[in-house]
Amino acid sequence: MRVLKIALVAVGILAVMGAGTAYAAYRYDSSVSDRILPGVRIAGVDVSEMTRSEAVRAVTAHAQETLTAQLAVEAGDHTWVVTPDALGMTADVDGAVDRAFALAADLSLVSRVYHRVADEPLGESVDLTFGYDDAEVLAFVEQAREEVAVPAVDARIALVEDQLVMRRPKTGQDLQARLAAARIRGALEARATEVQIPLRVVEPEVTTSALGKTIVVDLSENDLHLYEGFKVMKEFPVATAASGYVTPVGTWQIIEKRENPTWYNPALDSWGADLPAVIAPGPSNPLGTRALYLNSPGIRIHGTSNSASIGTYASHGCIRMFISDSEELYPLVPVGTRVIIMP
Repeated sequence: MRVLKIALVAVGILAVMGAGTAYAAYRYDSSVSDRILPGVRIAGVDVSEMTRSEAVRAVTAHAQETLTAQLAVEAGDHTWVVTPDALGMTADVDGAVDRAFALAADLSLVSRVYHRVADEPLGESVDLTFGYDDAEVLAFVEQAREEVAVPAVDARIALVEDQLVMRRPKTGQDLQARLAAARIRGALEARATEVQIPLRVVEPEVTTSALGKTIVVDLSENDLHLYEGFKVMKEFPVATAASGYVTPVGTWQIIEKRENPTWYNPALDSWGADLPAVIAPGPSNPLGTRALYLNSPGIRIHGTSNSASIGTYASHGCIRMFISDSEELYPLVPVGTRVIIMP
C-alpha cells in the first residue's frame, strides 16, 4: 500500500510538471505569435522572426526594385522609358506576409515551440505575386500611339486657291494597340528591360489608280486636259465664256451625258430672244453631237459647229469643243467624272 501511494504521488507530480510545461509552452507560443517562424523567406527575402510591419517594410523594399526598374518600350524610331509601377503593376506584399504567418498554423504547438526555441529553420519560401492593370497599359499605348501615328495621305487632284494641286498618295503608320498592350504585359511578367511593340502600315484610302479620270479646263489657256490619275491622257482646245458671261471656276461633276442632244433655249428673254425655243438634233444644234452636263446649272461641255470659236472666249458659259473632239472625249468619261475649271 505504501509503494502504491508513492507511485500515485510521483505520477501526480509528473502530471503537474507536464501541465506546467505545456502551459509554459502555450504562453511562450502566444507571446511570439506576432513574429514569423525562423527559416521563412518571401521572394528570397529572409523574414525570419520579423513582425508584420518589419516584414512588410522588408518585402516592400525588395518589391520596389522590380516596380521601379526601367523598361524601354520601342516602336519604330521612338523609345519611351517607363517603370512597371507607372504601367499599373503592383506587388501583393500584404498577401505574401499573411501567407508567411499562416505557415505557423500548419504546425503543432510543440513543433512551433521547437523551431523557435531551437532556432531551427523551417525552410519555407513564399512567392510574392504581382498584379497588372491592363487599363493602365492601354492608356500608355494610346499615349504612345498619338506620338507615332502618321496618317496616310490620299491621292488628290484639286483646285486650291485657284491653283491645280496634285498630291501623291503616301502610306502612314499606326500602333497595333491590342498587340502592343499584350507585348508590354508580357515584358512586365518576364521582368524584361526592353520590349518592341509593332507598327502597322496604314494604306491611303485613295490611291493614284483610284483617282480615276479628271477633266481639267484651264480658262487662261482655253484648253482641256483629261487625266487618268496624274497622267494626261488627252488634250483638246476649247472655247469658254465671252466677255459678260461666266464659265464658273471650281470643282464640278458630270451628272448626265447625251448623244445628239436637243437644245432648249435657256435665255428666251435675253441673248436667246432671236433663237428658237427648241432646236432638235442636227447640224444646226448649238450642242453639237455630244454633250456632258455638269452640276453647275446650265454649264455643259459640248461640241460646236462654230469651229472658228475654238481657242477663243465666245460662249455663254459652256465649254465648247470641236465636234470630233467632243465625240472622242464622250466615251472616255463616265457620269460622276470630276471636272475642275481653273481661272
